[in-house]
Amino acid sequence: MNQFNTEQFSQFNDQFASATRQFADTAGQVSRLALGNAEQVFGLQLAAIEQNVNATFAFWGELAEARDLDGLKTLWPKGVQVARQNVERAISTGQDVIGRTVKTNEAIGEIAKGQFERATAQAKQAAGNATEQAEAQFTKAASKAAK
Repeated sequence: MNQFNTEQFSQFNDQFASATRQFADTAGQVSRLALGNAEQVFGLQLAAIEQNVNATFAFWGELAEARDLDGLKTLWPKGVQVARQNVERAISTGQDVIGRTVKTNEAIGEIAKGQFERATAQAKQAAGNATEQAEAQFTKAASKAAK
């Protein structure tokens, strides 16, 4: 009976260690994907902000050089164009960020799906093994009782 308990403990310990290892591997994969996405998103947004700031300061430089009302009138369309380009750049960057984030989340979902499928297969195998062991013990006990 003691050997049976030791075998059960060993089997449980192995299953627990395997599950823990799989969880750690999966968590590492998910973290790498999430951090990679965050790095890309941050880079995209920083580049867009840099371009917007450069365009805005260039316009302000021209605006500071205007000496009369006619100079300001000629800069008005350029100011509107700079503002429009800044807004378009921000929207484009936002769409790119959303697209990259969706792709990353899909990849994380695939990892989770694979993890669930592996866990289901292992549970079915463990249940099958337990059933076989119980049947073997029952058959062994029945044959001893019959003698």
